[in-house]
Amino acid sequence: MKHMAKNRTHEGSGPTQRQLRVGETIRRALSDVLARGDVHDPELNRLSITVGEVRASSDLKVATAFVLPLGGEGREDVLKLLARNKGELRRLLSKKLVLKFAPDLRFQLDETFDRMDDTRRMLAQDVVRRDAEAPDTDPNDTIPDAS
Repeated sequence: MKHMAKNRTHEGSGPTQRQLRVGETIRRALSDVLARGDVHDPELNRLSITVGEVRASSDLKVATAFVLPLGGEGREDVLKLLARNKGELRRLLSKKLVLKFAPDLRFQLDETFDRMDDTRRMLAQDVVRRDAEAPDTDPNDTIPDAS
């Protein structure tokens, strides 16, 4: 009887090292293709797009790229343009990648910067700053006398 390898991507567990490596390789290649304007779409080539992260599926057949246009303007247009050109982008990536299969590309807005801005705004509020700077004074946190 053959020994079956356990699936290492259980519900709730993070990506495998291979998924992380492949995602980063795709991110670099996609960033390069977009920066060089290799796509035959002038609308896409006139935009400066940041590829913040690429997440590869467990079988490496789907890669989700988290993108953001420079300055954050025209977010929905960027997603439409990338989706419209995903076949050509996939073909260009397959030339740059050393993978058995070029993954199907999906695109989502990278909201990391928005969340960081929201966190900064929250931390700058007087009430939050005052609470964060206050010393911990929990009456239940007493240390018993050592005598």
